[in-house]
Amino acid sequence: MLMTPFFRKFGLTAHITFSVGWFGAVAGFLALAIAGLTSENPKIVVSSYISMDLITWFVIVPACFGTLITGVIQSLATQWGLFRYYWILAKFLLTIVATIVLLVHMQPIRYMADIVAGTTIADSDLRSLRIQLIADAGAALLVLLVATTLSVYKPWGLTSYGQRKLNEQQKRAPIRKTTIKKSLMLYILLALIALVILGFIILHLTGGGFGRH
Repeated sequence: MLMTPFFRKFGLTAHITFSVGWFGAVAGFLALAIAGLTSENPKIVVSSYISMDLITWFVIVPACFGTLITGVIQSLATQWGLFRYYWILAKFLLTIVATIVLLVHMQPIRYMADIVAGTTIADSDLRSLRIQLIADAGAALLVLLVATTLSVYKPWGLTSYGQRKLNEQQKRAPIRKTTIKKSLMLYILLALIALVILGFIILHLTGGGFGRH
């Protein structure tokens, strides 16, 4: 089922918004991580790591899942498909990997926030972990930059699956233009609801939330 031009643009706008928000939040996280490592002001160190924890839970994680879900919907509900082009498949796999890595590194971020909330740390305290947070943020920005580049340049062309689908379409009679059905809107709504529910589940399972601060 293909989207009409209006809903295709709406979906693309949502996907771009989540993607840009994800990139910007990670850039802010990186700035805070550098400040937390290099600043000699204890208040800046404490506020940096607590802010990093909040940004991760309430901006980066929602933007990450929003990007993933809207990207899948945008692919499956348009002529691009999810597995027809190498650049879309590569971008999808990068997003999956980035999401998994993000979830794995949630615990160290929360650990640092809990440490600084309870005590003032010296420059040498947990230095390797603090450097790791900077490296993780830098790597995440690189992955997001690669995904953005793939979206702009669209390299490599059709996959073998995409080529078969294209050949099948060319053999058929001209396909009539279809209009979007109400069920598509229901799927989008359910996807957004699932995103919210999944976010809350992750927060509860990992002990996240405002109550800890």
